Amino acid sequence: MQQLGNALNNQPVAEEEEALDLIGYWRVIQRRKWGILGLAAFLTLLVTVVVFMMTPIYSSTVTILVEQTKAKMLSIDEVYSGVSSDQSHYQTQVEMLQSNALMEAVVDKLNLAANPVFNPSTEHSFLAGMGVGASKMSDQDLRKHLADKLSKMVQVEGSKKSQLIKVSVSSPDRQLAATIANTIADVYIDLDLEARYKMTQKATGWMNVRLISLKANLDKSEHALQQYREEHNIISSTTLELGGAASQLGANLGNLAQARLARAQAQANLDQVKKARGREESLPMIQRNTLVMGLMGAVTERERMVATLSNRYGNDHPKLIQAQADLNKAKEDLRLQVADVVSGLEREYELARTNENILSGAVNEARQTIQGSNRKEFELLGLERDVKTNRELYDMFMGQLKGTSAVSDLQNVVARIVDPALASDVPVKPKKQMVVSLAFVLSLMLGVAVAFLLEHLDSSVRSTEDAERKIGLPLLAAVPKIELAAGQVAGLHYRDAPKSLFSEGIKTIRTGILLSGIDHPKKTLVVTSSVPGEGKSTVAINLALAHAQTKRVLLIDADMRRPSIAKVLGLDNTHPGLSMLALGIDKLDSCVYKIEGSNLDVLTAGSIPPNPLELILSEKFKELLGGLTEKYDTIIIDSPPVQLVSDAVVLGSMATGVVFVVKADATPFQMARRGIRSLQRGGASIYGIVLNQSNFKNEEYYGSYGKYNYHAYYGEDADKEAAKA
Repeated sequence: MQQLGNALNNQPVAEEEEALDLIGYWRVIQRRKWGILGLAAFLTLLVTVVVFMMTPIYSSTVTILVEQTKAKMLSIDEVYSGVSSDQSHYQTQVEMLQSNALMEAVVDKLNLAANPVFNPSTEHSFLAGMGVGASKMSDQDLRKHLADKLSKMVQVEGSKKSQLIKVSVSSPDRQLAATIANTIADVYIDLDLEARYKMTQKATGWMNVRLISLKANLDKSEHALQQYREEHNIISSTTLELGGAASQLGANLGNLAQARLARAQAQANLDQVKKARGREESLPMIQRNTLVMGLMGAVTERERMVATLSNRYGNDHPKLIQAQADLNKAKEDLRLQVADVVSGLEREYELARTNENILSGAVNEARQTIQGSNRKEFELLGLERDVKTNRELYDMFMGQLKGTSAVSDLQNVVARIVDPALASDVPVKPKKQMVVSLAFVLSLMLGVAVAFLLEHLDSSVRSTEDAERKIGLPLLAAVPKIELAAGQVAGLHYRDAPKSLFSEGIKTIRTGILLSGIDHPKKTLVVTSSVPGEGKSTVAINLALAHAQTKRVLLIDADMRRPSIAKVLGLDNTHPGLSMLALGIDKLDSCVYKIEGSNLDVLTAGSIPPNPLELILSEKFKELLGGLTEKYDTIIIDSPPVQLVSDAVVLGSMATGVVFVVKADATPFQMARRGIRSLQRGGASIYGIVLNQSNFKNEEYYGSYGKYNYHAYYGEDADKEAAKA
C-alpha cells in the first residue's frame, strides 16, 4: 500500500522536494541575513567613500570627416604618399590621429607643460621612475612624457559605415578637454598639409634629377639598337625571315611522326613473330598474306582427304600413300611461304627505322636553322623594347614635371571638422550612482556566497531536516534543551513535567519505536550516541519512564566504564548492579531499583569490571538478557558511545533496535554517520535518530514547514509551571 501511495503521488512529492530545496536555500540566507547585510553595507559604504573621493573626469568629442578622394601631386603619388581613398586610407587616418608626432605637436601648441593638469612636478611616481627631479628633465624628455600622458587621455573611434572619426578627450578640466579635442583636429589637418607640401617639393626635385638619368638611358639604348642593326645588316625587324626552314620543319615533323608510327608497327609485328617461333602461321599479320591463306586452305583440304582415305583404306593403300605425300608437300610449301613473309616483315622494320633516322636528322637540322634566326630576333626585340620603355618613362616624367602645380595640389585637405568639441557639464566618470548600486548588488552576492560557504563548512546538525538529510536516517523526534528549576533532575523530567515540550518529544520517540517494531511486542532497545555529552542517558531514562506508563520496563546502565544513570537519578553507586548480576554474584531483586512515582525498574552498572567488553560478549550476559526479556515487556539499555568503545556495537546486535542520539548544533554529522555505519556493520537495526537539546525558538529547527506556534500551544508555559512545581 505504501509503495502504491508513493507511485500515485510521485509528481507532487518531486515538486515538494524541489520546493523544500528552495526553502532550504532561503533559510540559509535568512539565518545569516544580518551578516550578509552587514557585509553589503560595509563594502557599499567603503566604495561610496572611495567614489566620492575620486576626481570627476569630463569628456569632450570632436567629429572629423575624412575626405574620400585626395588631390594628387603626381601620377605616382601612391608610391610616395601612400594616400588612397579606400578603407585602408580611412584606417590610416585613424592611426595617424593617435601618433606620437601629433600629440607632441598639440603639447607644443597648447603649451601643456605650463598647465597644472600636465605639470610633471606633481607626478612623484614618474619622476622617481626617471631618477631625476623636474628641474633636471630635458626638454625632449618632458615633451615626450607630456605626449604620452596626453595620448592616454585621447580615444579615437572610427566608424565602419561612414568616413567619420570621433576624437574624445577626458580630463579633470572640462574646458581643457574641449580645447585639446579641437586642437587635435586642427593640428592633424595642418600636419597633413605641411607633409604634402614637403612631399611635393621633394618629388619635384627628385624628378629633375631622375630625368637626367632617364635621358642618358634612352640615348644609350638607342645607340645599342642602331649598332646591332649595322652589325647584322638588318634594316628593320620585318627583314628577318626564316625562308623555307619553318615550312620544311613542319613537313618533316609530320613525316617523322608517320615514320615513327610505321616503325613502331613494324617492330610490334616483328616482336610477335619472334614470340610465336614455330607457329608463325597462327599470327594475323601472316594469315593476311594471300599465298599463305591459299596454302593453309590446301593443307586443310589435304588433311581432310587423308582423314577420309584413312577411314576407307589401310595404311599401305596406294591412294592413302599418295594423299599423305600431297599433304606433306602442301605443309612444306606453307612453311616456305611463311618464312618468306617473316623475312618481308624484317625488311619492312629495317626500312621503317632507316626512314625514321633520316627524317629525325632533317628535323634537327631545320630546328638549328630556326633557333639561330630566333636568337637574332630575340636580341633585336629586346633592344627595341629597351628603347621603347626608356622613351615612354622619359616622356611620362617630362609630362608630369611640366604639369605639376604645388598650389593646385594643396587645394584639398585630408579632413574637415564636422562637429567641434564643446565643454561638458556632466562628468563621464565616476558614475557614482551606478558604481554604488553595483557595489551593493555585488556585495550582497558576495555575502550570500560566503553564507553558503559557511553553511557548507558547517558539519553540525541544526534542524530536523538536517538530521534526515545529512545523516540519512529517519528522525524519531527532536527533544528540546531542558531548563531545570532548583531541585529538579533532568533524568526525571518526564515524570515531573509530563506536559512539557520535552515530555512531548519523549512521547514522540516512544510512538516511533512502537510503530517501528509492531511484530516485536517485547523489545530490547539500545540508546547510544557518537561521543559523551550528547544526553543519551537523559533520553534513555525519560524514554524508559514513558514506556513504564503502560508496560513493565527495565532500564539498564550498560556503560560499565563511565556509568551515569546512578548519578543522574541520585542512586547509590556501590549498590549491586549489572556487573554482579551478569557474573551471577547477586540476584535480580537485590540489584534492581524502583523509581518512585512510576513502574520503572532500574539496573545500574554496579561495580566496574576490569574488561566490560568481555563481560558483554560472555554467554552469561546473553542468558541474563534473555531472562530479563521474559520478565519485562521493554528493556532499555544505556550503552557507551560508539566512537569510544565497541560495547554499543555488541549490544546493538543483541537488541531489537537502536536509538541513536545526536546533540543539536554540536555533533558533526560525519561522526554520527561513522557511528551508525559501525552499528549497521555489527548487525544492529537502527530505529532512527533523536535530535537532542534542540533550540525550538530557532526558526531553522522547523525545517521547510515554517515556524508554527508550537511553544504557545504546548509548551513554554507548561515548562514554566513544571519548573515551579
